Amino acid sequence: MKRHITPTSVERVMRDDDFIVSMTDPKGIITYCNRIFIEFSGYSETELLGSQHNIIRHPDMPRAVFKLLWDKIQNREECFAYVKNMSKDGGFYWVFTNVTPVFDPAGNISGYFSVRRKPKQSGVQTASAVYAAMLEAEKKAGAANAIAAATKVLVDILNEKGLSYDELVLAI
Repeated sequence: MKRHITPTSVERVMRDDDFIVSMTDPKGIITYCNRIFIEFSGYSETELLGSQHNIIRHPDMPRAVFKLLWDKIQNREECFAYVKNMSKDGGFYWVFTNVTPVFDPAGNISGYFSVRRKPKQSGVQTASAVYAAMLEAEKKAGAANAIAAATKVLVDILNEKGLSYDELVLAI
């Protein structure tokens, strides 16, 4: 269900010992959420369970970042990322996330497991600048070409720094 929430400038900051944990099915439907996820998202457990994980997607996040994340996890790889999420009241919170596929006994992906923790401030600053450039490229390119345009911005930044995506995210 699409929710129309107006973003605010109210930030929630994770505590050093917080871990936001969730699990989804292969299509991104939330099947488990811990109390810290409930606290920061502002949604009840009932509202979260059965919802798409993008219920907390902040409009400041480029679509290309989620395309990269989905490409990696569907390719059976884990993905690390800095993500700005939006809570039910329009506030926001930054996380450093690790998303990894979960496999059934036959080796098929049965879902995804995500653990988020308090991000480093330097990482938030770097990610914010990169994401702003990516978002600008998405807007200029229009919906049909947005992801490709933003991905090019990210690839150009990575090439300039001589880093892979994983190296950049883990370095900041």
